[in-house]
Amino acid sequence: MVPSVERGRNPGLELSRSATWPCPSDLPWYALQIQAKLGSVASATLRGKGYEEFLPLYRSRRRWSDRIKTLDLPLFPGYLFCRFDVRGRLMPILTTPGVISIVGTGKTPVPIDEEEIEAIRAILRSGVALQPWPFLSVGLKVYIEGGPLRGLEGIITNTDKVCRLIVSVSLLQRSVAVEIDREWARPIFDRMGPRAATPFERPRLMARSG
Repeated sequence: MVPSVERGRNPGLELSRSATWPCPSDLPWYALQIQAKLGSVASATLRGKGYEEFLPLYRSRRRWSDRIKTLDLPLFPGYLFCRFDVRGRLMPILTTPGVISIVGTGKTPVPIDEEEIEAIRAILRSGVALQPWPFLSVGLKVYIEGGPLRGLEGIITNTDKVCRLIVSVSLLQRSVAVEIDREWARPIFDRMGPRAATPFERPRLMARSG
């Protein structure tokens, strides 16, 4: 018996689409410039349209004259991340309330490094407190081999006697910081991988970050 085919559907076309269209989770991340006060609206609307979006927030305690209030604030004010295929229709994204533009070079959207997004998501999942930080691209690079942030890489700083791991989104020139135990971190070298620094080199290199 020949299998039935739904009226109006072309099975050959369906097979072609499934073979060439990427899975949503395989699509690159892009940064959307948004109106700061409409971040949650843009996020919810894009989610409702079927897009995977990411609006990272952090908790901040603010003091008023009569009370202290905890607020959820955006880690990257004015920006929202979203997965999509730039070869498809962009109007559903650009017409989303609060969305101003897609970040890129000129009129060409530029994807965000997947590892940078995953690093921020990993920090949020860990439950460790984090905060926005001035953009930092130069410094001692480390691999976190202990604690709740195990497996992450970033730049380490030691200011005010507090050790912090700095993770950045290079395209936005923005960074976030999270306090860590210095013993979690092992220095790495760009060309040699995360476990290149020996125990003998470690104290000397870590001292430089201070």
